[in-house]
Amino acid sequence: MKATEIRELSITDLKERIETEKANLSRLKMNHAISPLDDLSQINKAKTNIARMLTILGEMEIKKDK
Repeated sequence: MKATEIRELSITDLKERIETEKANLSRLKMNHAISPLDDLSQINKAKTNIARMLTILGEMEIKKDK
């Protein structure tokens, strides 16, 4: 997910999306522990998306407080 797409979301939608991505990351890690994934970059992409969303969420909350 690109930063421009994330910035278009509301704060509540963004929080829900973060929780969904965290659940997806946990599922990917568990599946990888059971049987190795073909594409390990999925885990790194999920981590990057979560970090990007958390960063933008922090920026949005700071702007909201001003």
